[in-house]
Amino acid sequence: MKPAPFDYARPTNVAEACQILAEAGGGATVIAGGQTLMPLLNLRMSQPFILVDINGIADLKGVSRVDGGTRVGPATRQAEALRDPTLAQHLPALVTALGHVGHYQTRNRGTVGGSVALGEPAAEMPATAVALGASIEITSAQGTRMVNAEDFYIGPYMTVLEPEDLVTGIVYPDWPQGHVVLFREVAQRTGDFALVGMVGALVLEGGKVARAGIAWFGMGPTPIKARQAEAALIGKALTEIDPDAVAALAVAVTAPFDDHHASAEYRRTVGKRIFARTLREALDLRSAA
Repeated sequence: MKPAPFDYARPTNVAEACQILAEAGGGATVIAGGQTLMPLLNLRMSQPFILVDINGIADLKGVSRVDGGTRVGPATRQAEALRDPTLAQHLPALVTALGHVGHYQTRNRGTVGGSVALGEPAAEMPATAVALGASIEITSAQGTRMVNAEDFYIGPYMTVLEPEDLVTGIVYPDWPQGHVVLFREVAQRTGDFALVGMVGALVLEGGKVARAGIAWFGMGPTPIKARQAEAALIGKALTEIDPDAVAALAVAVTAPFDDHHASAEYRRTVGKRIFARTLREALDLRSAA
């Protein structure tokens, strides 16, 4: 099949893009990488009146340091973000997760912001934003607002974005140098969406966990922050941590589902095991160092 007819706009700045979205009255769709949108257009599962191509907006691309964090432009290609030295230095968990997004071919076109804005429950980027405490910068003709990543997702492929809204940045707060990266996912094939996955970071100070940020993907209708597990880790010495007990707390907040790929019980069982294993390996590695 081919897409239904649509008009095409390629604005050169954010204000112009927001004006087009406002005037479209809900009939516009934004395209950046198009890795999800193009198949939907071809299948006519998405039929916008106007396609707004944001690839010509320089302000929506690149990585920059901001006060207390790192800002990633939503139109930044995933492959470019993987090679970015600023992200490698300040956000190794994001870089690790990016390496598991799709395939290297799709990462050459796919964007960081496109994945974050789509809200696929089993995708790495939304969960990473939640785990690391990122804020989503949203701009419309009425102005700009910041939304915590944890509050951004409200259901499968559902976010707080209104039809006239445009994601204009993702701001990740600083994590101290040398923090511990947590990441693991289980998928049927390399590049597939995860059946279950977890991502996060730990900060150790004086042999104790001083800060923790952990989230699940593929374990419910949205990325899920493992708050109880984080609380159980903070303030504990490495020798006091029981990975299996913390994993049980982490799984308790999930809401996995049955589908043709895996059952909810499979996801709970595997999720608990990979959480405990990842935590144990990360802490053993740090204690050995």
